[in-house]
Amino acid sequence: MDNLLQTYSAKSDDDNDEKEENKLQKDSDSSPNSSPLRIALPSKTSAPKVDDTMLALTVADSNLKIHKPIDPIQHLVAFNPTYDQLWAPIYGPAHPYAKDGIAQGMRNHKLGFVENASIQPFVFDEQYNTFHKYGYAADPSASEGYNYVGDLDQLEKNDGISVYNIPQHKQKKLRMEKMVDDVEKGDGSNLESNGPDVDDPSSEQWLLKNRKSPWAGKKEGLQAELTEEQKKYAEEHAEKKAEKERGGERVEFADKSTFHGKEEYDYQGRSWIAPPKDAKAMNDHCYIPKRLEHTWSGHTKGVSAIRFFPKHGHLILSAGMDSKVKIWDVFNSRKCMRTYMGHSKAVRDISFSNDGTKFLSASYDKNIKCWDTETGKVISTFSTGKIPYVVKLNPDEDKQNILLAGMSDKKIVQWDMNSGEITQEYDQHLGAVNTITFVDNNRRFVTSSDDKSLRVWEFGIPVVIKYISEPHMHSMPAISLHPNSNWLAAQSLDNQILIYSTRERFQLNKKKRFAGHIVAGYACQVNFSPDGRFVMSGDGEGKCWFWDWKSCKVFRTNKSHEGVCIGCEWHPLEQSKVATCGWDGLIKYW
Repeated sequence: MDNLLQTYSAKSDDDNDEKEENKLQKDSDSSPNSSPLRIALPSKTSAPKVDDTMLALTVADSNLKIHKPIDPIQHLVAFNPTYDQLWAPIYGPAHPYAKDGIAQGMRNHKLGFVENASIQPFVFDEQYNTFHKYGYAADPSASEGYNYVGDLDQLEKNDGISVYNIPQHKQKKLRMEKMVDDVEKGDGSNLESNGPDVDDPSSEQWLLKNRKSPWAGKKEGLQAELTEEQKKYAEEHAEKKAEKERGGERVEFADKSTFHGKEEYDYQGRSWIAPPKDAKAMNDHCYIPKRLEHTWSGHTKGVSAIRFFPKHGHLILSAGMDSKVKIWDVFNSRKCMRTYMGHSKAVRDISFSNDGTKFLSASYDKNIKCWDTETGKVISTFSTGKIPYVVKLNPDEDKQNILLAGMSDKKIVQWDMNSGEITQEYDQHLGAVNTITFVDNNRRFVTSSDDKSLRVWEFGIPVVIKYISEPHMHSMPAISLHPNSNWLAAQSLDNQILIYSTRERFQLNKKKRFAGHIVAGYACQVNFSPDGRFVMSGDGEGKCWFWDWKSCKVFRTNKSHEGVCIGCEWHPLEQSKVATCGWDGLIKYW
């Protein structure tokens, strides 16, 4: 085996020697003398030709990039940026979605991005005011220590104090120096003030003599004689003032009334407001009206409330936003019988007395008037200087002289109409009072308000006996009592009618809820049929809605008015007749 390996290695050495000899021979053959003439052909390649100018530019660009800050919208960085490049201020090509190249998130000024200076406003004000007073200030560009700019001599003189840190003793000293200067100047001015120009207000001497502190009081000069015009104005002003002190605003609107009927008394001497003898209930069962029977139009603006004549319903009273109250005939001629004009602004609410001979009207002119229905005369006027939103007479026969009014100043005010005096104030609500409803045989009354609460009061006692306010409750601008007196229907501004018990606890009846209409934002009146089987309400779209009391389902809707249908009343005797009023100025009888 060893012999074989040795022979193999010797053979390979010989082969190597031969290769070297051959190479040397070739070199000697290719010398110019010995080699034949050869043509050099160009080398060919199948790869496409590459333009290397762009390569040279990219190399140059990459060298530039090393010193350039990074583009903020660049997602990929092809080189290692330095610390300075990463923290350099943002600049570069325009942002793709911004007109001026600044991303929306970076903008904090109409001219782009403004960085806050790292200086407190107090420090800036201090240096600013110091520079303006003493002529020097701290140099803001100084990196460490305090360098100053400005008047350095003044700086040394003042020991570098600023306007905000003058020591107490120096303040006193400065004050004393100023006083001494003023005295010295004053002496000089006194010497000068005896000059020839001392009486000339445009001269320096006059100014020095008459100069006065801006805080000095006015000198009371002698009053000259008043001119005729001034005397006239003073007299008028005194009259107005005296009238205001006497109480009450000036009566700008004369109370008057116009009768539109044929005659105020018939051949038997009966008044036009007397109810017809044959008017009585046909039967106890009520039906939903289907068609329009009559339309009364006379108000030039919207109608805000309607009330049927108590017990008989042969007349209907309407309160208009044109500041007028009108009464219309229902049974016979169906014409306007009388117009009551005494308010200067829109009438908000009206309320009949039990027998219908008197009624109350509350207006935005801040007055409550008690009218004689028959003659149209104003019996009395009441006002607290606030807007009355609701008026009610106590329904008890022996208390028909007691008037309750819910005011815009959160109070319920009680007047005795005989004496004209305020006998009680119920002041617990946190918002304007919207409704007053008597319950429990008129011993109590429930009020609702803009504060989204219901409060129950004992009549005559200004203490709340029940306060109802839940987080889910909305304001309730209209409340009506069920004919059986056990339930209250409250128009809630979240587009539903809620039912509350009038028993001791005044609980919400969660099983009864009437919805479907849109009343948000409007004080649409809610009402019951005389037999209590139906609930009805107007809505913000001019419809009149009827629900079944037992099932709470919508029974029928009538498109009654253009605009808001604000009020609806069921006729007390005719079981299938309903009156509605709206902001289109019409009263409709269905």
